[in-house]
Amino acid sequence: MGYYHRYMVINNEDKYLIVCYLPYRRARRGFTLAEAMLATVVLAIAAAGVLLPFTGGAKVRTEGIRRTLAANLASDLMEEIINKPFNDPDGVFHPGPDDGETVFDNIDDYDGYSEAEGQIKDAAGEIITDSNYTKFSRTATCEYVTVPQQPLQSEPENCNFILVTVQVKYNGREIVNIKRLISK
Repeated sequence: MGYYHRYMVINNEDKYLIVCYLPYRRARRGFTLAEAMLATVVLAIAAAGVLLPFTGGAKVRTEGIRRTLAANLASDLMEEIINKPFNDPDGVFHPGPDDGETVFDNIDDYDGYSEAEGQIKDAAGEIITDSNYTKFSRTATCEYVTVPQQPLQSEPENCNFILVTVQVKYNGREIVNIKRLISK
């Protein structure tokens, strides 16, 4: 068991001289490398366990912010659409903008409306440059419909309702889809 380098001399009334060799004992100061590595591993596992809920919470918070922004974008477009007149001032009844029309003057002009990613416009028609909106896109469709109490109409000008659908996507994935039935 190690080296012997200490010794003790016992003098027992000058009759015997006894020499005992004691094992070398090194004084320990600090930790060995193995102990330090083990402590580091245990600390890392504990830290990962403590921090894991925070990373999950951050993901949920980010998704909540995206959903809120998407709901606001959908609501803003829906409000813009329903504030237009039901009937076309030009007397043309077909979904989508009239030929050569660049300004929408009634509800059904928004059929097929689309804003690509990074091209979302505000109420003034200006593209929103805020980095939070760069991956959003939105579309709108308008469809003339009848309700069960109303006789089935094949001509849009005889329909009393338009079903407006606004869809908002983030990075190509649908986040919000709202529908509204608008009457004359």
